[in-house]
Amino acid sequence: MKQELFTIIKNEKIAKDIYLMVLSSDTSDITRPDQFVNIKLEGQYLRRPISICDYDENTLTLIYKVVGVGTEKMSSYEPGKELDILIALGNGFDTEKSGTSPLLIGGGVGVPPMFNLCKKLISEGKNPTVILGFNSREDVFFEEEFKKLGANVLVTTADGTYGIRGFVTDAMKDISYDYFFTCGPEPMFRAIERVAQTSGQYSFEERMGCGFGACMGCSCKTKYGNKRICKDGPVLLREEIIW
Repeated sequence: MKQELFTIIKNEKIAKDIYLMVLSSDTSDITRPDQFVNIKLEGQYLRRPISICDYDENTLTLIYKVVGVGTEKMSSYEPGKELDILIALGNGFDTEKSGTSPLLIGGGVGVPPMFNLCKKLISEGKNPTVILGFNSREDVFFEEEFKKLGANVLVTTADGTYGIRGFVTDAMKDISYDYFFTCGPEPMFRAIERVAQTSGQYSFEERMGCGFGACMGCSCKTKYGNKRICKDGPVLLREEIIW
């Protein structure tokens, strides 16, 4: 973990209530897909944890949803503004377990961390299939970006206004895969758990206090004892989760 000042390069709306923010500074502490950052916002007591969508040596891409006062404030920030950020938090996904044909499942704001994961898997010679789950057509984002990486991409919408009608589990039924990675809401996880054919990794969304394991506010029980989602997670193995 490192505290760093980042400068906003871009901050724009890309779907309903969804914004893409690109920032500039040193990203060398990031070591795995699905690590996250914790952003300090003026007038807010707690920082806001946001998953890392993508990065290179000098830039950081975040995608976030406006859901309250903090993210509403973020959506108004202009290029040139500096943000105080704790970077490279959490354990991230372990791609060594993926096999040759991994399945990536992102639901809503669980989609962004799948992007850098997909990029890394392809760089390792893997052949990922990606399922992106949304409520409606107006919520869909990053479908083309995943396709440009070379992944096979399926999109589901709960109301059937775009792609496959239904949920991510409906798209999973006819796919062959060696391993799965997923990020999204817990009800989606529970549905995946009922149909998943292999081992996998779940990245949990959780309210956090400190974001680096000191406050114990995001602890959860696993088969191997209590773990902190911010420090020991957000990624947990399928075999250790107590549903």
